Formats: sequence, structure tokens, C-alpha cells
Amino acid sequence: MKALLTSSGIKNPSLQAALVELLGKPITESNALIIPTAIYPFPGGANHAWRALHNPMTELGWKSLGVLELSVLPSIDSDAWVPTVQAADALLVWGGDPLFLARWMRQSGLADLLPTLEAVYVGVSAGAIVAAPTFVETYDDPPRAADEPVQSEEFTFTPSLNRYLVTGRGLGLTDFAVIPHFEHPDHLDASRANASEWAARIPHPTYALDDESAVKVVDGEVTVVSEGEWQLF
Repeated sequence: MKALLTSSGIKNPSLQAALVELLGKPITESNALIIPTAIYPFPGGANHAWRALHNPMTELGWKSLGVLELSVLPSIDSDAWVPTVQAADALLVWGGDPLFLARWMRQSGLADLLPTLEAVYVGVSAGAIVAAPTFVETYDDPPRAADEPVQSEEFTFTPSLNRYLVTGRGLGLTDFAVIPHFEHPDHLDASRANASEWAARIPHPTYALDDESAVKVVDGEVTVVSEGEWQLF
């Protein structure tokens, strides 16, 4: 498996160079699919999805760029979408709600297909989070019953954040976890102190990444690519 797990996409030349290395060819010769599914549970999700399709990562000059919406896949024949996924050089998995994304990764059938693909998995925020066997995330409200697999004992209210800290089951594509937006002024729940608290609840090594950093994975070999700040817990 080849993956580039990012906090906020391809933000600098080092991350772009890592992506090209994983692709094994120029971006202009590569076909990509973007997956915006995770953003829809947020207020204004439709507008956010539009922005997901028009961001620096999708405007790198791909040979072709398609949209893969996971929530529609169970309602159509697999012959209509599986060959397209198998032909892709990169899957750009956008951010949003990781519980929602993990649910639709499984329900769509893509989770089962991922280990068989040659495509580079490029995770952005929630897209990076769900690659882990186990992840944590904060929510304003208790998790929805539909967003399995979360048990009642797997979320607690955190007074310091005034939010719920939720433990979820990821896809197990990696043997480590990612906490994105490390020390970002607009993501206070990913401060160094909070990231340490999150990591203590994850039974795997955990990389906290700022928006200039990523974890590169090639057949289990892990390398951090960064022009910013990161920490391994």
C-alpha cells in the first residue's frame, strides 16, 4: 500500500514531491478521484463539497480528475464504479467527519477494495484519520447511532473543550494513527496538550501533524515529510 496522510492536503513543495514519488510519474500523467463524502454532515456541507473540488490539491494539473461519492455506491452496480477506482492513480480522500467517512467507506464497499488497489491513498484531515485501526475525534454532540462502530463507553464529555471526545474504529490501513491540524490556531482541540490526551486513548503510535506535514507510507515503511511541526506520541 502507498499512502500520503496529510493534515490539510498538498500545501508545500516537499509534500508535492512526496506525492510525485509515490505516483511514480508526473501528476500531469496521473488520474485522480476525489472523495468529498466526509464533509456533508457539517452545516453547509454542499458548499464545502464544492470547495473540496476546487482546492490546491485538485488543481495540481492531474491528467484527469473525477468525483467518487461513497454514499451513492451501494445503490448502483459495482461494474459502474469499481473499474474506475481500479484505474485511478490516486484517491484524494477529503476531510470532514471521520465517523461518517469510516461508515461510508465500509458501507460503499470501498474499504474492502482499498487493499487490492495500486492507487496512492491521499488522506486529508478526516481522510487521514480513518486510515488508522483506531482514532479519536471531538464532537459538539454525542455520536449518531448510525455512525457505527461507536459504543456508549467510547465517548466522554471533555469539560475543558466543552465537547465529546469519541473513539472510533478506522479502516486499519496503517498500524498508527494521525491527529491533524496540530497546534493550529483555528483548531484548538488539536493543541499539544489535547493531542497528548487524544493519543493516550489510541493503542497505536500516533502522529500529530500540522498543515505543512504528512506521513508517507510505502508497504509499511513510514516516513514523515514536513516543512512545519509534528510530534510522535
